[in-house]
Amino acid sequence: MSYRWDWAVFVQPVATGEPTTYLGWIAAGLEATVGIALAGWIVALVIGTAMGIVRTLPGRWLYACSATYVAVFRNIPLIVQFFIWFWAVPELLPGHLGTAIKHMPPTESAALASVVCLGLFTSARVCEQVRAGLQALPAGQWAAGLSLGLSRFQTYRYVLLPVAARNLVPPLTSEFLNIVKNSSVASTIGVLELTAQAQRMIDYTSRSYESFLAIVVGYALLTGIIMFVGRRIERSVRLSFGSDGR
Repeated sequence: MSYRWDWAVFVQPVATGEPTTYLGWIAAGLEATVGIALAGWIVALVIGTAMGIVRTLPGRWLYACSATYVAVFRNIPLIVQFFIWFWAVPELLPGHLGTAIKHMPPTESAALASVVCLGLFTSARVCEQVRAGLQALPAGQWAAGLSLGLSRFQTYRYVLLPVAARNLVPPLTSEFLNIVKNSSVASTIGVLELTAQAQRMIDYTSRSYESFLAIVVGYALLTGIIMFVGRRIERSVRLSFGSDGR
């Protein structure tokens, strides 16, 4: 039996009575995906960079703590972490904080849990990228900073991190792509991101091919933009060499 495509379904009013169309649902899901991914990426970049620096510092306890952090968040399946942050953590938080989260509207609490979960899960991966980038630098970079009279903090800020950042653009672009794709797991706790909106559309219209083709286009658009921007940044920070290789 041949399938009869019905592209007009996207401009039909939704069956729930909302003042929007099914294409509006897809657009709202795309907006939610972008918002969750961006917020989670900020969390991942800040915490991941800090933990990556800690993993290169001398001190057994610092290394053990950072290694434990990475092991916990990398080895627990992402969907399990979503359930923990959404269902268990509010019950474990002390006093008014846990109560405040439990009394938030379900959409807001689910979005908050998604941002925190995606941010911490991805920060463990960013941590390893930053650690590898710093450890790949020649030992002379560190010695040069100290010989100039810089403190340890200043050496990282003005010498090591700016140089390592040039090599970290491609792997960090890949991690940003991952966080966009991993945001689809947020649908399991009720976040109406792109995948969840497509599933709603299927439930009300039974147009599965059209619905999932729409989210394929949505994810392809997002990832294409990220890859384009990442390549532009990579070219802009790339070191230029003369014809003699210096």
